[in-house]
Amino acid sequence: YVPDILNILKDEKVPANVRRSAASALGNLGDTAAKYVPDILNILKDEKVPANVRRSAASALGNLGDAAAKYVPDILNFLKDEKVDAYVRSRAASALGNLGDAAAKYVPDILNILKDEKLDVNVRSGAAEALGNFGDAAAKYVPDILNFLKDKKLDVNVRLGAAEALGNFGDAAAKYVPDILNILKDEKVDAYVRSRAASALGKLGDAAAKYVPDILNILKDEKVPASVRGGAASALGNLGDAAAKYVPDILNILKNEKVPASVRGGAAVALGKIKQLKLEEVVIVLNYAYEPNQGIFGSDTGNFEFWRFWSYFLSGGTDNVKTLLTWLGRPERKAIPEKLTHDEGKKTLEVFLKVWEPSKDLERLREDLAEQISIVAENKKVNWKWQDIGLLQSHYNNLKTSYPTKAYAVQSQINNLEGWQWFFKARNTIIAHIAFWLALIFAYPKFPQVQAIFFWNPWVRRILGVGYVGFLLTWFPPFRRKLFEPFKPSLLADAGLDNFYDQSYFPESKVKVPTSGDIQPITAALPSIQGQIILQGDSGLGKSMFLRHLLQNSQRIVVYLPAQKCHKGVIEAIQDKLHGQAQDAGFLKNLIYSGAIDICIDGLNEVTAETRAKICQFVESYFRGNIIMTTQPLEWTPPSTAKTYYLQPLEQQQIQEFLISRQPRLPKDAKIQGADYAQASTNYLTEVLNNQQAKEELDAVCRILSNPMDLTVVALMLSQGKQPNLFRLQEQQYNLMAAEYQQEWKQEFPLKRFSAAVYQMRLDDKQALPGDEFHQVAMSLEDEKYKMVVSRQWQDGKGEAKKEWYFRHDKIMDFFLVQNFLGETDAAEGLLVDRMGDPRFRGVYFLLATLLPLDAAKELREDLIQYAADTKDNTVSNTFVQLLRTR
Repeated sequence: YVPDILNILKDEKVPANVRRSAASALGNLGDTAAKYVPDILNILKDEKVPANVRRSAASALGNLGDAAAKYVPDILNFLKDEKVDAYVRSRAASALGNLGDAAAKYVPDILNILKDEKLDVNVRSGAAEALGNFGDAAAKYVPDILNFLKDKKLDVNVRLGAAEALGNFGDAAAKYVPDILNILKDEKVDAYVRSRAASALGKLGDAAAKYVPDILNILKDEKVPASVRGGAASALGNLGDAAAKYVPDILNILKNEKVPASVRGGAAVALGKIKQLKLEEVVIVLNYAYEPNQGIFGSDTGNFEFWRFWSYFLSGGTDNVKTLLTWLGRPERKAIPEKLTHDEGKKTLEVFLKVWEPSKDLERLREDLAEQISIVAENKKVNWKWQDIGLLQSHYNNLKTSYPTKAYAVQSQINNLEGWQWFFKARNTIIAHIAFWLALIFAYPKFPQVQAIFFWNPWVRRILGVGYVGFLLTWFPPFRRKLFEPFKPSLLADAGLDNFYDQSYFPESKVKVPTSGDIQPITAALPSIQGQIILQGDSGLGKSMFLRHLLQNSQRIVVYLPAQKCHKGVIEAIQDKLHGQAQDAGFLKNLIYSGAIDICIDGLNEVTAETRAKICQFVESYFRGNIIMTTQPLEWTPPSTAKTYYLQPLEQQQIQEFLISRQPRLPKDAKIQGADYAQASTNYLTEVLNNQQAKEELDAVCRILSNPMDLTVVALMLSQGKQPNLFRLQEQQYNLMAAEYQQEWKQEFPLKRFSAAVYQMRLDDKQALPGDEFHQVAMSLEDEKYKMVVSRQWQDGKGEAKKEWYFRHDKIMDFFLVQNFLGETDAAEGLLVDRMGDPRFRGVYFLLATLLPLDAAKELREDLIQYAADTKDNTVSNTFVQLLRTR
């Protein structure tokens, strides 16, 4: 493709930046581009060609070696031509320097360019740098170049070029090291010149070695500009062994947060180059790979400076350092060996053991270290030997307190080694022991005493289980299921599956799949709980219904947790469901980590930020577990280990299908059923989706109709022969219920008193209605026509029947909550502001957009927008504005 690239370079219609890149490409293609050197030279000579393209052409010629050698006189003439752009001439000088021997006889000409005070400083600087590439051919001119560096009257750029050149002369510049050092020390010299002088010293090796203390003093001097100190750090790194004994001083610079970030970054890179660090010193440097906010490499640990620092360490230093850095601190894990020999695995754990104590105050580093210990210990290719138990035991002792799940991986290997050694010595005893525990496992579901004493008691399980029982219970799926089998009803109690019928679920709802962005039916995209999943969607789209559908059809052990019950932590919420048997929290954590139990957490948007943070921390800690969470849109940082699926509103065709699918769930005495109901649905949708209405109103109608919960109320209204009011559905549903309540109980529905009780329920995070006080109300709300609440019945410990009522959906609860916010009382007005940041009242504000008087709604809109600006959380204000716009 070289001819094609050349054509792009020649094409005047092509943008200059593209032509410049084409020139650079040709310069990098070596022999394949050699025969096109004349064409590239013509581009350099063409005055009509943009300057930046000509500069790249000059650089390309310098990179093409022998192929460009015979054109050196042309390039030199170009360098001498005063009519040519200064930057192009500077690049031509660099090209001559790169062509080495072919241009060596023209060194005097290039030197004259450097000496010519009438020329542009960039041309002279390029000439100086070029001279530094000629080695012996230009060696006799080192004194002249040094004079240019020392001349304070000269432009900074020229002096920078001279410094760069001196650093490349090696032995020829060795005797001038004191002069270069004086430039570095001279406070009156420009900081950039001093920094470049430091770099030159770093390149001069043994000749500059005895001046390392002087360079170190520059690095440590707080009065010296940061750029000069950074150059000094770079020089020390390049001087390698000569600077090795000053590693503690350089480490102190790195650790000192008062030192400018650029200087600390230079110190880190220098330490990487010196390669003489002890393991404990490497750990200190390594900590900065975990702390990007330190700023020594900028905010991104993947940037160029960071990888320079890392590559120096990996390319040199002791074998122990290389081993440590292969596993720790890398932003990406691609370099971690997947297959280890026994010797490699053992050596790796020995290195980890040496750095465990030095890392005690480095929290993030130690977390990663613990993770890598468990990975190495679990590696099946290592084939651990009996002699390794002491090493593994040391790691287990270090991990067991702060990192129990990681310790368990190590303990498993110890158990395996000890178990096999012991097995051949006590075969009959082992067989009897296994038979005893098998009998206990099969008796386990029927006897609570067996559950509490043998399996969930850590001391009995560990002592009588001799290590292997805990391992099998954790990692052998049939045994794991046995552990949770007695508690299955309790684990699912909050899901209300006794009131859930799969035919009431609409499986055609769709989700947007992460990564690919494809839209798929939710039952196809999420057939089971695999990995860590967030299901996000607006209120009423069917998130909780989908969870119940999953639970109803799952063959695995699953726990369903309303997010409110996780206020003390997820582990604690699960323990509460195990009837007090799971006293060993560590064992329960291991079971979760091993995938023994799937977890559903419903309603993250309904809890405080503190509770949400606890849930996120749990999810990230148990990244191997199968966990699904649901939430409405909100401003938060989801767990980094989870993938977010976005539940989509129903499409227009699905709206019709959904309404028809509700028929089996309609009241038996509905006025309109069968074909009449289907026709009524069609007629209604035709009417409300009329394109003649205002676009904003039509959008609002579509938004409501695409919500399965709201459509369920529409279906109920249509079956009763009513005309649904899409903007007041819950109010319309309530009015019908209240009318029947008055007819049946001969009194008005106690809306104000009941709404106040519901408000208190929400504040107390209670789910069940106060049935004793509002028994008549609960009975009416449960009526088959309205189904605003559902009931759950059970027998208490005395065998007496108990019954509780729960709101069927948050939208229904929100209707009663909003009554506390309406009216012109001080209490109502105070609530409008007080609950603005409470996620439990999000739905209330959406109803207020419809129910408040227009002026009051506009005023609330401004308050919400101001709140969003203050908190950077606009999830409520955006929806409120959309709803209010339809009015």
